[in-house]
Amino acid sequence: MNILILAFSLSLDAFSVSICKGLSIRYLDKKDILKVGLYFGLFQAIMPLIGYYLGYTFYNYISNVSNIVAFLLLSFIGISMIKESLEDNQINDSLDYKEMIILSIATSIDALVVGITLGILKSNIFISILVIGLITFINSCIGVIIGNNFGSKYTKVSIIGGIILILLGINHII
Repeated sequence: MNILILAFSLSLDAFSVSICKGLSIRYLDKKDILKVGLYFGLFQAIMPLIGYYLGYTFYNYISNVSNIVAFLLLSFIGISMIKESLEDNQINDSLDYKEMIILSIATSIDALVVGITLGILKSNIFISILVIGLITFINSCIGVIIGNNFGSKYTKVSIIGGIILILLGINHII
């Protein structure tokens, strides 16, 4: 039961960012939904595995830097979304792998630290990463659909998405 709560909590950043990404996609198809879900789900599963093997020795260093890195990455993407929205009349519906990797890393840094904790607690890492990845995949797919349904009804909503990403980044610092 604890792993389900943990997995759901970890997936919330990816869910929020998926909503933002859905806001910017004009024509969403099943392939796009799966792509967003797979990026976020895979990174949320891989990061705890990496953290698990890094071990307790690096905990203080990783935990101190993770918030700053998440803030910088989320803010960078958020500012880019706002800038593109203001410069361009077209909706940026790109699921470019570079942008998706940056977003995936930014939303899964906390999962790296959780992986260290799972290692310390000697949890079954393979069941943990399976549950974390699957729940994040599902929540990200739902998030991109929600964002797309909302975004198709309004113009310039990627400004809102950019602001949300920046606020998520600030939340990591706080």
